[in-house]
Amino acid sequence: MAAARATEAVAARFAAVTAKRALDLALGSLLLLAAAPALALAALALALRPPWTRGGVLRRETRIGLGGRPFELRSLRTRRFRLDLLSRLPHVVRGDLSLVGPPPLRPGHPALRGPVTGARRQELRPGWTGLSQVRARSRMPWDEPALLDAHYAEHHGTGLDLAILARTAHLRLREGLRAIRPGKARLSDTDHRLPGYSGAE
Repeated sequence: MAAARATEAVAARFAAVTAKRALDLALGSLLLLAAAPALALAALALALRPPWTRGGVLRRETRIGLGGRPFELRSLRTRRFRLDLLSRLPHVVRGDLSLVGPPPLRPGHPALRGPVTGARRQELRPGWTGLSQVRARSRMPWDEPALLDAHYAEHHGTGLDLAILARTAHLRLREGLRAIRPGKARLSDTDHRLPGYSGAE
């Protein structure tokens, strides 16, 4: 009986992982295809900047992925319209990131060393977006990023992933409209984060 329950648990876990990866491949590929023209134009604009303002087209950072393995996270060196975030979509298709998950952290980050949360993180691909990112505007005590990441690790599923993706789209669209509205200053990348947030995104 115990062996049968263990087998069922493993089968259910495998099915959940497979469904999550299928969603990443399907939706990630569609988003990348839709964003490709804007990303190509942004990359060209960055490449054509005057020499004294250049810092390279891509920002390259080491982050910790599935199973605690490091990978090089690449993103465009621009925050305008969150094209830097969209430029990480190839990582989703390739499998370095999932569409939804805890944020990709730098090596040595304290959250990676927690006896519980650190182990849970290693079982998940880091996310292109995630629960802590979409709830970061809240000032409620239970919306502290580490608690949200732990909650996601325990309760993640397709329904929650789709809800987080819908919320991400809503927030990005609202920020985009504010950015192009005359007389409105653009939000910085840190304006919406709680004090002490790690900035791992």
